[in-house]
Amino acid sequence: MKQDMFAAAGPHAERIVELWWVTFGICAVVFAAVLIAFLLALRKGMAGSAVAARPYVPVAAALAVSTVLLVVLMLLSFGTDRALAKLAGEDPLKIEIIAHRWWWEARYQDPDPARSFTTANELHIPVGRAIELTLKADDVIHSFWVPNLGGKRDLIPGRTATLRLQAEQAGTYRGQCAEFCGVQHAKMGLVVYASDDYESWAQAQRASAAEPKTDEQKRGRELFVTGTCAMCHAIQGTAAHGRRAPDLTHFASRKTLAAGAVPNTPGYLAGWIIDPHSIKPGVNMPAHATLSASDLQALVAYLGTLK
Repeated sequence: MKQDMFAAAGPHAERIVELWWVTFGICAVVFAAVLIAFLLALRKGMAGSAVAARPYVPVAAALAVSTVLLVVLMLLSFGTDRALAKLAGEDPLKIEIIAHRWWWEARYQDPDPARSFTTANELHIPVGRAIELTLKADDVIHSFWVPNLGGKRDLIPGRTATLRLQAEQAGTYRGQCAEFCGVQHAKMGLVVYASDDYESWAQAQRASAAEPKTDEQKRGRELFVTGTCAMCHAIQGTAAHGRRAPDLTHFASRKTLAAGAVPNTPGYLAGWIIDPHSIKPGVNMPAHATLSASDLQALVAYLGTLK
């Protein structure tokens, strides 16, 4: 999975990488010049050269050059900001991102409310289409960053920020919360899937949860909607309408659990249900250690149908 700001996969990231290389080049030249000047001054000073009588000349020259270079970098930064603003694109796909400790909620918006839907910890976007993200934080300051596609943007409680991205290449790109937000900050990952088949995926996401087929799966659904799970989670098409935790309507189609902490497999899922704190200490999800083996198996079987 790619997470590399130098492997730009979209126009926004390309502009940022260009600015980074210019900044790196200028800083490298300044560092080398300062080091050379320091060594020359040291050598001449030790030899009793007249430079010792004029200590402010090289300092003044260095200050002047540094000021000019800082102004150049400032102007280049402004130019990059303006260039990014012009890359807004027409008819962007609008997604509202809400950061929680420690997971990402993604609400895909549409002028027709019936076509809107919600996912968690994964973004699917079409190749070649502008993406407009509305960023919010539910609890503390977070920072949204998918290095291959764009720059960072802080999410501050009580404020709304926007960020535009665009993927020009199909692929899978890893994102991360880039602002320390608590004990599980390192396990607050995000995966972005850019493909040419976005509309098919979105249409499937708008559908209600699949109906369970076996008696075990039906029992698992009953346990879910009548137990504590439904207090926090939602599954469209059922009586579970919680809003404090990830929407699980199509949970089985996701590759990972707990915002990228572990793979989404039956074994890890069972361990997550029984004791989530052994995988991700500090999460809000309570342990369910009192579940019987048969109840746990039924829950896992039901959740596995949610594709």
